[in-house]
Amino acid sequence: RRPPRATPKPSSAASDVYKRQVSTQSTWGLLIQERKMPKNYVNSHKTWNAPKRPYERERLSQELKYVGLYGLKNKKEVWRVQYMLAKIRKAARELLILPENDPRRLFEGEALVNRMMRLGVLKEEEKRLDYVLGLTVPQFLERRLATKVFKARTAKSPHEARVMIYQRHIRVGKQHVNIPSFMVRVENENQVELSSESSLTGAKNGRTKKMKLKGKTKAEQKKEEVPEGDQEQIRINANQLNHLILSLIHI
Repeated sequence: RRPPRATPKPSSAASDVYKRQVSTQSTWGLLIQERKMPKNYVNSHKTWNAPKRPYERERLSQELKYVGLYGLKNKKEVWRVQYMLAKIRKAARELLILPENDPRRLFEGEALVNRMMRLGVLKEEEKRLDYVLGLTVPQFLERRLATKVFKARTAKSPHEARVMIYQRHIRVGKQHVNIPSFMVRVENENQVELSSESSLTGAKNGRTKKMKLKGKTKAEQKKEEVPEGDQEQIRINANQLNHLILSLIHI
């Protein structure tokens, strides 16, 4: 048998590099142990799910209809509502599997139904978990603040309602809301109105009106400062000066 091949010894330069790497790793480990990094308490979770089949004709036409009808920014807003609705249905299904006298079903089921009633997607006679499974996307889109502003005829279109909310012209009660997807509860439905500080109510000048008022040229401001008699005298002197210059040129 042949003797096993001896592993070549590393050169002095390579061994120095290896020792340096080991030493740096050990020092970093000691530093991390001595000084622990702070925890990150930000809860990052998904708010929407993209469709698994992105090119279905019926789904594409339906999403495009929702975007135009409710003045949505993009299709992600539709997917966000679908994701929220899927979680609500999943919770209702898990509760319906339990026995009717189960304490968890009684407590959590009543809380879920009451929440849907506060949002206005369930009526008083639909106070059961079975009706939660029958909720649809348009029922939630109807409760958006942009839809409520458009239905109240404060805006001419849902897209204009979206812009008005972004520009802080709308308030719910005493609170200014600049989120078009804000879900309006039943108790706050009659409190959606134009803000008293909005320029649309005429309480103060808007951006364009301020620009028009400040848009006077410097020449106009000088004319306003100089009296009319002095303006006429200045005009006569200017004409005389022009004649004098022309005569000098001809000479």
